[in-house]
Amino acid sequence: MSIQPSGPMIRTSPPGSGLGRRFAAAMEEFFPFEPGVELAVAVSGGGDSMALVLLADRWARAKGGAVTAFTVDHRLRAASRREALWVHRALGARAIRHHILTWDRGSSAGRANLQAAARGARYRLLEDRCRAKGILHLLLAHHLDDQAETFLMRLERGSGLYGLAAMAPVVERQGVRLLRPFLTVPKDDLRAYLKGCGQDWLEDPSNQDSRFARVRTRRALPELKAAGLTPERIAGTAGRLGRDRVVMDQAVARLLALAAAPDPAGFVLLDRHGLLAAPVPVGLRALSRVLAVVGGAAYAPRFERLARLYREIAGPGRARTLGGCAIRKAPAGALLVCREPAAQGPPMRVHGPGTVLWDGRFRVELGAVKGRRKRASMTLAPLGRDGWARIKTDAAGFSGAAGGRPRLLPGAVRVGLPALGDHLGVVEVPHLGYRRRAGSLASLTIKGIRPLPPEPLAGTVFGMAETMAETESPV
Repeated sequence: MSIQPSGPMIRTSPPGSGLGRRFAAAMEEFFPFEPGVELAVAVSGGGDSMALVLLADRWARAKGGAVTAFTVDHRLRAASRREALWVHRALGARAIRHHILTWDRGSSAGRANLQAAARGARYRLLEDRCRAKGILHLLLAHHLDDQAETFLMRLERGSGLYGLAAMAPVVERQGVRLLRPFLTVPKDDLRAYLKGCGQDWLEDPSNQDSRFARVRTRRALPELKAAGLTPERIAGTAGRLGRDRVVMDQAVARLLALAAAPDPAGFVLLDRHGLLAAPVPVGLRALSRVLAVVGGAAYAPRFERLARLYREIAGPGRARTLGGCAIRKAPAGALLVCREPAAQGPPMRVHGPGTVLWDGRFRVELGAVKGRRKRASMTLAPLGRDGWARIKTDAAGFSGAAGGRPRLLPGAVRVGLPALGDHLGVVEVPHLGYRRRAGSLASLTIKGIRPLPPEPLAGTVFGMAETMAETESPV
């Protein structure tokens, strides 16, 4: 960790003018906001996020609202806790509420995918805390240079329209809006603003680590700029592609509204003929969206694999798997897309009441059973074939189900359903209407369960704000 001093007080960009006006104009594009708006701001302590939280605080106070800042301690470096505490003190000195969120990664990620896992955990922790506090808007400090780097990295990987549109100014995720008001603002302007405020910031040493693709891309920018390919032009191209993506999103949403039938049990029936009748780019994107929702994945499968699956769907063929999903033909020209059993994680241990995210797909609310003081450890796990074999003849367990019978579901779906269990076996399978009656001493029960995919099936249209679209001139 190194603290970058703001240096002598500079009044070239004082609070409330220049960047402040541009920030206010960007926020206007994100309206409406509720009266007394509360904003959450993700703050690492770097220059970008420190500028964001100061600007957001001034803007929110002027609206009669408030800001709550969150810092995620990934515990990937020895200095991470000290950095989080530095942010806490710096914001406390400005009377800005601040909370530190700590990632307990356990064995969730090996070294190979640690950075991706940390990034996913960061968003999950931030969004979960926003939902818990009833905060609807989460501000992120990605700026124009970040947008240009993202475009170039995706261009290098051979991305299509969706990737080259880069980052959206607005993203809606399960009741929380992610807002990026700096996508037309160069990094240097943010540093100048902090100097004008007399505010120090942190420099992350990983920003100099050439093992990371983003760092290598960043180092190539000066040479590209000398050739006329400036960050402003690159980000402007991303903005124009973003408008094209809006059109694609709308077409995909229309197709899915007609061709896809999602089920609360976590599967989708897809009209094969309707999918194949659509323009190929629209059909491919619709298929990708279905896989993301059913598989609980944060990112779509690689295009080559997706295109291969699409071609196989068009012909005769067998069951297939992709993106943590099993895809097989169903009656009446339909495709059944359900969770692939082999892709589901190990049993999740649960110890008490609360809400957990299971398999990246279901939010499960657990409650205590009255009169059961002993809190024995229980598990949430896929029902599996063995679990189904044990409960299917337990008539008493299905006495609370509609008609006193388990809901009829395809076998491929049934084995992947979430089941609450104890040392004696399966206790509860809500989607089948099953709860063990005989000899049950379980201390927990499932009070509620609902699908919670990374994004809704019809998706949200790629968030565009008019002043963000061109990025021809950041000033």
